[in-house]
Amino acid sequence: MRITSLSTDAAVLAELGKRLERSRLERNVTQEQLAHEAGVSRSTVVRVEAGEPVKTTAIVRILRALGLADQLDLLVPEPLPSPVELLRRQGRPRRRAASRSQRAVAADAAADADNGASAGAGTDAGASGGWSWGDAATPGHSA
Repeated sequence: MRITSLSTDAAVLAELGKRLERSRLERNVTQEQLAHEAGVSRSTVVRVEAGEPVKTTAIVRILRALGLADQLDLLVPEPLPSPVELLRRQGRPRRRAASRSQRAVAADAAADADNGASAGAGTDAGASGGWSWGDAATPGHSA
């Protein structure tokens, strides 16, 4: 039988019980062995297989003992991220914010790099008071 949203609670429990019983028998395990492995009483296993209501923890323990606990992800899948969360994930990964002084140092370094590029293009960096390479800016040395 296929379990649908139109199935009654009793029908769903009966089908679940049948499926768990078939799974136990396919593994050649007795109700007593399953109960011991799951940490529940034998009467709990009998009630589950008969489709009677039991605690959820008993079903989870039985599923784990039968090696079916991984199937619970199919029962209730994780919800999909919201559209807002998807947009957040698309951006750059968040990095630590720089302090104001770190931003100023980075801006000065960028400005120095720009000045260095223009100094190498034929302007005299020493005459403008900017930074220059080597000994050319040292008095008494000729280039």
